[in-house]
Amino acid sequence: MKENLVIAVLVSGSGSNLQAIIDAAERGEIPGRVGLVLSNKADAYGLTRARNHGIPTAVVDHKAYGSREEFDAKMVEAIRASGARLVCLAGFMRVVTPVFLRAFPHRILNIHPALLPSFPGTHGPGQALRYGVRFSGCTVHFLDEGVDTGPIIVQAVVPVHEDDTEETLAARILKEEHRIYPVAIRLFLEGRLTVSGRRVMTRDTTRIPDFSRRNPDA
Repeated sequence: MKENLVIAVLVSGSGSNLQAIIDAAERGEIPGRVGLVLSNKADAYGLTRARNHGIPTAVVDHKAYGSREEFDAKMVEAIRASGARLVCLAGFMRVVTPVFLRAFPHRILNIHPALLPSFPGTHGPGQALRYGVRFSGCTVHFLDEGVDTGPIIVQAVVPVHEDDTEETLAARILKEEHRIYPVAIRLFLEGRLTVSGRRVMTRDTTRIPDFSRRNPDA
């Protein structure tokens, strides 16, 4: 069964979230395997991570196509050939078109370094610091045609310290990204997610207890 649950991961850079997904799959925490790592950049280190684990890779250079739609159609072709059931964006720095989204309806996940719907787009940690929030975090969501607007699956919260820089806050958030992305993938592959409007309902999950945190502690 595990061999049939194939994940395709799209990267543009170092691929640290890709590594977290690979590691979780190899530990048996995800009921599936990464069957393809695709990048729009031939020098993306995420491709090296994949090859180190014997995972097939593909490069689809967006500069070689006359339109976003043509580029997306080529990616769809490569992903379908891999037999992937789920597509995960992990630092993939391209905005996909409806051509891509309609090929994999409710089967594309993305991770964002902010507590959506706050601070969509780029530089989530920097946006959080400039706004002055006390807490930030990360979000795994289904991809839709908006910018970081898809239904939310899992979120994690981190405190914002008064001496934080964008780099220190981003590093704290990234640790949580590595933790929750495999969780969201596991829930999807186990068939435990149902999308109802904007809400994602999770079957057979323990209710999160009420909690309170103060920041700063007093």
